[in-house]
Parts: sequence; C-alpha cells; structure tokens
Amino acid sequence: MASIESVTLDVADPTAADRFCTAAFGLDTQIRLRASEAPTTGFRGFTLALTVSRPATVDSLIDAALDAGATPLKPAAKSLWGYGGVVQAPDGTIWKVATSAKKDTGPATRRVDETVLLLGVADVAASQRFYVDRGLAVAKSFGRMYVEFAAGASPVKLALYRRRALAKDAGVSPDGTGSHRLAIGSHAGPFTDPDGFAWEAASPAPAPSRKDHTRSSCHS
Repeated sequence: MASIESVTLDVADPTAADRFCTAAFGLDTQIRLRASEAPTTGFRGFTLALTVSRPATVDSLIDAALDAGATPLKPAAKSLWGYGGVVQAPDGTIWKVATSAKKDTGPATRRVDETVLLLGVADVAASQRFYVDRGLAVAKSFGRMYVEFAAGASPVKLALYRRRALAKDAGVSPDGTGSHRLAIGSHAGPFTDPDGFAWEAASPAPAPSRKDHTRSSCHS
C-alpha cells in the first residue's frame, strides 16, 4: 500500500520557517522545508491539520503558534465534531489544530497524535480514483465531499476535500493562483495529480544543519 513519507513546504526563508515550526508545533521530520521563490497568491489549495487529544492541547499549540508569529484565521472554538482553531504561518502555510474531544481529561501537552494533509481538489471522486490507481487505499469516503486514505505506518495521513469547502473550513477565500509550494514524498511518486500537486520519490530525512538550511526539517 502506497503512503506518504514526508511533506515538503517550499518557503522563502527556511531558517525562519524552521524556527516557527519548531516553536509552534515541535514537529518531527515528516514536515520538511525547502527554499523557493515560486510565485503564489491567495489560497494554495491545501491545509495541514494536527489532531490532538484534548481542547487544552489545542489552545496550547494555537497560542504557541500565535506567539511564534502566526496569523489567526479561526479562533479555537467548539463545534459539532469537537474543538479546533486555524492559523496561518508566516510562510503562508495554513495549519489547523483540532480534537474530537469536547472536554479536557488532563492538562495540556505538546503531543500531536496525527498529522493530516488535506488537499483541496476540483473533483473528489476523480481524484480518489487517480490515487487508488497509484496504490493508495481508501479508509473513509463520503462520495464527492471527502475522502480519507489509509495511512498505515506513514507519519502523514492524506485526505481530499472540495477546494471551496476546504477554504471555508480554513476561514479563507478559495481564490488563488500559482504554485502550491508543496511537494509530497512517497514511494508512489513521482507524478503530478489532476490538481497540480507534485509527488516526489521518497527520500531519507535530511540531517539538520546550522549552516545549510536550503532543505531542513521541522524538528523538536
């Protein structure tokens, strides 16, 4: 079964992005950074969602992201499905932090239970078929609304949402042009999907270096 091994964000300043990512979320090597000035405007067509165990942890991570320079898009709040909020990093990446729990059962932690890459696509059913043909297995499917793929041992889960619905969930306009500034590392790659998201052949995680930040990792 094909799965995602890493997600690479193209950013103008990898050193600054790494500083934010570490201070805000303390993520490990599944999120990588690469220097790029590829033109992009508005919504880039994806969000990264961090699933945690309780509302207190949502608040803790959202607060840490804001302290590190993020812009609030949706304040953390209760909903029918749980509790969550959305911020935009200084490099433009949209991050959602959420939990299905509505009450705290303990103190806040820095633990992230799951990282989900949500792609906003024009046709969920067509994109689902595209990915199934490339070895990904469907875990959940809600017709043309939402599809979630099995992650297996992968550090990142993939899900598909209609572009407009994903933008609404993030609290931004769906309009945007240019590069997604995103590359997905997988043994299923390389290829480009129907919505222009680039998949690359999986490669080992690069070792962090203080001198060379052209390709680094968000790390704890």
